[in-house]
Amino acid sequence: MAVESVEYQGRRYAEIIWSDTSVAKTTFFSPPESSFQFGLLAHEAGFVEPPHYHQEFERRITDLQQMFVVQKGVVVVDLYADDGSKIRDITLRAGDAIVLIHGVHAIRVLEDMQCISVKQGPFLGPDKDKVIVEVKS
Repeated sequence: MAVESVEYQGRRYAEIIWSDTSVAKTTFFSPPESSFQFGLLAHEAGFVEPPHYHQEFERRITDLQQMFVVQKGVVVVDLYADDGSKIRDITLRAGDAIVLIHGVHAIRVLEDMQCISVKQGPFLGPDKDKVIVEVKS
């Protein structure tokens, strides 16, 4: 299945990296201007990356994107448009990953799951970080 982009009315809502995706060399799927960069690292045996660090510089980020990597179980991610209408649901299993780029999302756990979750910080706490939204059924 590879990588799938979820777009609605010209806006990107999510990117999915299915577990069976394979690349021959390191490939990033997010646009270079995105505030959250994601992709797959791939190198042949014997590759050595020299010791390094990433230069510090001020970045201005106005959006918050989140990535889930499913380690075990089954989880459904529901995506909603800005008006609260449902765009689609996406069933993820072990090895699948999704980057939530825009819009309202919800999760439903079908089988006990564990996911790695990555998002920009700092985390300001659930009272400031999450906005609960009424959606259309």
